[in-house]
This record gives sequence, C-alpha cells and structure tokens, in this order.
Amino acid sequence: MMQICDSYKQKHSLFNAMNRFIGAVNNMDQTVMVPSLLRDLPLDMEEMKEEVTNGAANYFTRRDMHGYYILLKSIRNDIEWGILQGDDRKKDKVTHVDMSRLEDSDGEEDLEKLFHFHLTGLHTVLNKLTRKANVLTNRYKEEIGFGSWGH
Repeated sequence: MMQICDSYKQKHSLFNAMNRFIGAVNNMDQTVMVPSLLRDLPLDMEEMKEEVTNGAANYFTRRDMHGYYILLKSIRNDIEWGILQGDDRKKDKVTHVDMSRLEDSDGEEDLEKLFHFHLTGLHTVLNKLTRKANVLTNRYKEEIGFGSWGH
C-alpha cells in the first residue's frame, strides 16, 4: 500500500512535472524539422473555428504554433539553465497577486502557505505547457502528413 501511495505522490511531484514538460518539449524540438512551417497555424482546431467565426479581429490576438514553439523552448531553457536575475523580459510579464490572504493574524507571511500557493500554480502551468507541447508536436505531424509517427 505504501508503494502505491508513493507512486501516486511521485506522479504529481513538481520534479516529475518538470521532467514531463522537458521531455515533451525535447520531443517537439526533435520532431519539428522546419519551424517556419508553424507560422500562421493555430495550435488547435477550436482556435481555427473561432477565427473563421470572428474574422480578422482574432488574427492579431492569437498565438500561432510558431509562437508556442518559441515560447515552449524558451521556458524549457529557463528551467534547465535558470533565469537571469534582472531579466527585463520577465519583469514585464509578472502579475501581482494579493498576498495579504497568505499572512497570519500577526501580519507575518505564512511561508508554508505561500510556498504551497506558488507550488500549485507552477505545477498547473507546467501541466498546461506540457499539453501544449504535445499538441503542437501532433499538429506538426498532421500538417506534414506523418500523423502516425511515433505511434
């Protein structure tokens, strides 16, 4: 019983989520031989349907597969090699969250709650990014006519 519990916890560990993400991006990177073919292609078919429905208004607000390709590789590099302190690109994208709810009654930060808040958020984002990398890889295979690669 202990081994089952441990394997469940390991499956949901941050380390394993990071490894799944890095593996998915590495697979994407090895599969996509011509990244320029990804330009102007929506990542999923729902985006394509929405663009047809809403017209040109969505053209400049959506991110194409090439944009996701660059984003996913950049995030993988940040995870593997670290983020430079003082990187202006990162400062512009930081969103501010009301952290007052993570303080205890004395006004001190509850570091455990703060840690779990960020850990949960990071885990969620990594899972979403992993799915994006997998979808991008599969869509690329479909676009070049090799949908059965690796299956």
